[in-house]
Amino acid sequence: QVQLVESGGGLVQAGGSLRLSCAASGRTFSSYTWGWFRQAPGKEREFVASISRISNTLYADSVKGRFTISRDNAKNTVYLQMNSLKPEDTAVYCCAVRLSAGEYNYWGQGIQVTVSS
Repeated sequence: QVQLVESGGGLVQAGGSLRLSCAASGRTFSSYTWGWFRQAPGKEREFVASISRISNTLYADSVKGRFTISRDNAKNTVYLQMNSLKPEDTAVYCCAVRLSAGEYNYWGQGIQVTVSS
């Protein structure tokens, strides 16, 4: 079955960096769009970044200039490089894939990112 597994989360000081990875199994997603989302305590899940099959990227205004999404089709993996982290970035981050325009079809389990002051 399809499974997305995130890794690379943890605790980092403000101004530091983390790189999240999301590896997919059960299906090849090189021809589809990947996205990263996050949900902070007491808040709704929000869009962070996405990358298309031709590597067009989109970012939420809150992370532009700080986060970079990328993909490795050979490894069926997407990454989120997070630089200049702020305490406001603290959240559970999850990756997702969509097979067509519209809502995302597959989701990872989520990983915790905590940014301390």
